[in-house]
Amino acid sequence: MTKISPFKAIRPKRDKAHLVATRPYYDYNKKVLKAKLKHNPYTFLHILNPKIDKKEKINITPEERFKLISKNYDDFIDKGILIQDNEPHFYIYKQTNEKEEFIGIIGGASLEDYQNNIIKKHEATIIKREEIFKNYLNIVGYNAEPVLLCYQDSKYEIESLLKNKTKNRPEYEFITTDKLKHELWLFNTSESKKLIKLFKSINSCYISDGHHRIASSLKLKEFRKKSKHNYPNEDFFLAFFINENRLKISEFNRFIKKLNGLSKMNILSGLKTNFIVKKISKAQKPTKEHEFTMFIDNEWFKIKCKENVVDENHPVNGLDTEILTQYILKPIFGISNLKTDTNIEFLSGNEDILITENKIKNNKYEVGFFMFPLNINQVKNVADKNMTMPPKSTWVEPKLRSGLTIYNINE
Repeated sequence: MTKISPFKAIRPKRDKAHLVATRPYYDYNKKVLKAKLKHNPYTFLHILNPKIDKKEKINITPEERFKLISKNYDDFIDKGILIQDNEPHFYIYKQTNEKEEFIGIIGGASLEDYQNNIIKKHEATIIKREEIFKNYLNIVGYNAEPVLLCYQDSKYEIESLLKNKTKNRPEYEFITTDKLKHELWLFNTSESKKLIKLFKSINSCYISDGHHRIASSLKLKEFRKKSKHNYPNEDFFLAFFINENRLKISEFNRFIKKLNGLSKMNILSGLKTNFIVKKISKAQKPTKEHEFTMFIDNEWFKIKCKENVVDENHPVNGLDTEILTQYILKPIFGISNLKTDTNIEFLSGNEDILITENKIKNNKYEVGFFMFPLNINQVKNVADKNMTMPPKSTWVEPKLRSGLTIYNINE
């Protein structure tokens, strides 16, 4: 039984939605970020990136920066750029590109469900990051970036509700410069009641993106409970619920910067202990599980796992991301900690393979390993067993906008 809650979103006025909503600030390089801040007075990035004098920037504390963010947020509300709905709603958000369509529900997800493992995790969180974001939430009092949760709608009852609603004209409809179309609808009271009832039949939801955001929301709730300064909205957090068959999971490919004395022959010889290695004529991604492709010294190879390296009975050890670490990265390249080793980088599989090939040819990397994407059942299996996925196992879409529907924690 999954609990969801409608909320009174703080959101852009209709004529400014396309200008306010933004990708997270860390998605932009400094040059692009500077240009967006200069040319768009309405972007939510102005809230997230307050103007700070260069001298002050050296000594400013995180808490002082969070207070400036809070002030900018209040300014957007005072100017009427952001307004709050009078009644609580669920919101249907639809994102469409040239190849895919993503549609789901924005609403409040229950922290109690998270504590009771109804909302299941597969990633370890870092306490320091949890604490920083908890302090951020406590000072600014809102959440603008939804956690991505997936569920199984086997009877297509929720899907049917979404389909009927999206026949109507959306509240928002705009296209961004990355050629994504964004649409938003508001559920009325009767539709919301029906949705709440349907979610009661959902046994579990799975975190697809946003483990630290949930953990920080729980820390905030516990912190404020002790101080007896709490609000009902703290029992929930901002989430985007999507049917698991609409989720797109791509791979994170692995790239080695330096060989540190290893030759191509050393690497090929080391691989042949646990893999069948075959040279191929052109750039190619793996076509099935337990298969990798490698690009080194302007040559492509297909690498197929031998039976001894595949443990199909273990949720983690049987994953290709773990096999690559334990049987290739660790013994051959000396890379055991993917989070801290500076000799490895990761690129999402949604990049064209020929573009990635050129990065290796231009000496940015020495070797590239290309993965076959994991599937949602593998992710769920790890979460169901209370285990942790290897780092950088999945690149998940949709990637959501910040500032489109803001969740007010302080009410």
